[in-house]
Amino acid sequence: MIKSSKIRFGSRLMAVSAASLGLVAAMAMPAAADDGPTREQLISDCASGEGKCTFNEPTLGKAYLGDFRQVSNSLYNCSTSDATQSMGWTDTVGSTDSAGVSVTVGGKIADLIDLSVTATYSHTWSSSHTENSSLNMTVKPGEVGWISRAQVMQTVSGTWQTHYDSPKWGHYFWFVPDTVTGPAANGTDGQSNAVTVKSRKMTAAEKASCSSETKKNRAFVVKR
Repeated sequence: MIKSSKIRFGSRLMAVSAASLGLVAAMAMPAAADDGPTREQLISDCASGEGKCTFNEPTLGKAYLGDFRQVSNSLYNCSTSDATQSMGWTDTVGSTDSAGVSVTVGGKIADLIDLSVTATYSHTWSSSHTENSSLNMTVKPGEVGWISRAQVMQTVSGTWQTHYDSPKWGHYFWFVPDTVTGPAANGTDGQSNAVTVKSRKMTAAEKASCSSETKKNRAFVVKR
């Protein structure tokens, strides 16, 4: 839920309290479409710099191992014996926010989160991580093999505070909660990145294609 807070100057504490109670009551009611900005509009203003933004009170979730995904080309074995080959692989894992929007590396949003996490936890936060290497893999006859990798992931939750020099949508300040999921350093919370060789049986169509002159009795690589 997006929250707002309008600066009001005055000497009477009762007036301030009344305004605060009115704000809480308004927040409890469903907001009309024209009551304020969408979450996307506020985040866009943070990214562009139109709104002076901070990412407040970041909380890191417990690290976990993400899903395995293919990071290499595929090796098809149409021969009658095992095929062994060194395969290179590369993997880049990025970050997404609670709306599934990519958090761009080097962008203002990523920088603000990193600044907040570093100040709170005394270590940096990165919106993207890239690794590459090679691995020997062996594929049995009639099978397809590839390399898969899983990255250690972690969430960071906090609240965006957007401050405008002049009221926008009727307020100087707006607040929006957010959770960003991204790569964590290897070994975080005892979790380790994983790289493995996977394989499967060829489909009927793939097996039939092995009879062609270009594929018969040999192993070949197909780009992913």
